[in-house]
Amino acid sequence: MDGSPLRLTSMAHGGGCGCKLAPNVLHDLLRKMPLPVPAPDLLVGTETSDDAAVYRLNDSQAIVATTDFFTPIVDDPFQFGRIAATNALSDVYAMGGKPLFALALVGMPVNVIPLDMAQDILAGGASVCAAAGIPVVGGHSIDAPEPIYGLVAIGLVHPDKALRNASAKAGDTLVLTKGLGIGVFSAALKKGELPEAAYETMIASTTRLNDIGATLSENASVHAMTDVTGFGLLGHLLEMCRGSGLAAEINVPDVPLLPGAADLAKAGYVTGASGRNWKSYGHAVHWPSSWPDWARDLLSDPQTSGGLLVAVAPQASEAVVAACRAAGFAQTSVIGSLREGAPEVSFSGL
Repeated sequence: MDGSPLRLTSMAHGGGCGCKLAPNVLHDLLRKMPLPVPAPDLLVGTETSDDAAVYRLNDSQAIVATTDFFTPIVDDPFQFGRIAATNALSDVYAMGGKPLFALALVGMPVNVIPLDMAQDILAGGASVCAAAGIPVVGGHSIDAPEPIYGLVAIGLVHPDKALRNASAKAGDTLVLTKGLGIGVFSAALKKGELPEAAYETMIASTTRLNDIGATLSENASVHAMTDVTGFGLLGHLLEMCRGSGLAAEINVPDVPLLPGAADLAKAGYVTGASGRNWKSYGHAVHWPSSWPDWARDLLSDPQTSGGLLVAVAPQASEAVVAACRAAGFAQTSVIGSLREGAPEVSFSGL
């Protein structure tokens, strides 16, 4: 070795949720999966590509079960662990649940990564779980060619209050709780060209637990919810549209962006995952040809530990935005609405 610091991001072909399979590839992969065994108490399964499974235990309790892991999006091992754990727990919150405990999933190139670096990754994940008030009670590890870390997350929700991505209603307002741009930031970081202020913004956003989801599940005006991760805003919005049988319209200027994300996107710092996402679902998106590609790239930008996308009755949208901002989600904004129609996305504003 030449004595230079070991960069985690240099050891991975992709980073964070940007290393997920593209939506069309995942669809093809799962096409021949056998039908699930009938389970009357399975409230949410695989049918609408929701964030987690939900299984009813009794009239007042249902288990929320999910897993998520990925390769490094930052070089600091402790922060990598924090980001991966925050992202994994997000799926529980996106269903309106509260986490109970977690299991760690670890893949490490044993003869490449120093022991203390691997320990820091685990410690970062454990620190987030502690902040969420839950223990890490075990897990599984393998020797892998790339560093991988994540969690199995188990949570609890009332069966009647679980929020799906398929229960939105025509006329609902769409609310987004975090700014977009994490993929753009990661592309600049991997090239060593992300400004320090943007890096701090990236860490703050990706390690902010989406715990507001559990609060939103108590609001009867909130009809559907999902988190925005590797498929970008458009991909996860389309999943909501397909599951709910609705069309969406986004007012592009209202979509919150992380400070500096637009300038970096204009400069060409775009991940390959953004293009793969667009190729997968661009046919269902009515993007005017005269509008700039960089703006479209941000809407398909893979978000690692992104915000919550919430479908809420229009009369309650201001109260939901206020509640999210009061809870620390300062960029929460109304970005559009849902209407009757074939599952697709159209735009206004540019």
